Amino acid sequence: MTTPIAVELDRSTPVPLYHQLAQAIEAAIVRGDLTPGDRLENELDMASRLKLSRPTIRQAIQELVDKGVVVRKRGVGTQVVQNPVHRSVELTSLYDDLSSAGMHPSTQLLEYRIGIPDEDLRVELALPVGAEAVTVKRLRMAGGEPLALMINHLPADICPPAGELENGGLYKGLRGRGVHIRLARQRIGAKAADADEASLLSEEVGAPLLTMQRTAFDDAGRVVEVGRHAYRADRYFFETTVVDR
Repeated sequence: MTTPIAVELDRSTPVPLYHQLAQAIEAAIVRGDLTPGDRLENELDMASRLKLSRPTIRQAIQELVDKGVVVRKRGVGTQVVQNPVHRSVELTSLYDDLSSAGMHPSTQLLEYRIGIPDEDLRVELALPVGAEAVTVKRLRMAGGEPLALMINHLPADICPPAGELENGGLYKGLRGRGVHIRLARQRIGAKAADADEASLLSEEVGAPLLTMQRTAFDDAGRVVEVGRHAYRADRYFFETTVVDR
């Protein structure tokens, strides 16, 4: 079906009108007002309704096409193809965020290994010499499609068992063991997918991936997790709020 959406444009701001329109359409997709399969208004109707030029409409749609959110189909029009996963930069787990958004997360456990970590990892986890750590590698799915490849390292004495990590989130398992994550240091970046990542995430080798590295601490300041995650850039983004001091 063709779905017009409410759009408020601020013509007094230096933000280009095409970008404001693209953001409004993407926000409607994130909210669920537009769902995969829905068609946008045709360019002529949208231009007339919003009092914009057709080149402005085309530029906004192209921005969404480039992000993989919509696709142009001959004889069909512009169609929503997927709902990007929108995640605020907060101290939450991906599993919890996907569940809250109704994205039906599932997990494939690829590795669960217990052993003495190398020196670099031992220092990152602030473990005493000889203490064991667990390395967990998982593929997180959303709506049946691969979304993220996650590698986490934890002290062995607090790590949930393998079966629990296939059926729920890591942070939920930690909470069940009385471990409350209070603080985390986080670094967000990007990389090109290697062969293993591309195969698991159904991407091409060299495709852009969003990355996150996190070190999490409990109430007592103990390191409880070191995580290194890679996300499909066409299905996932972080959002932050920036304020002036």
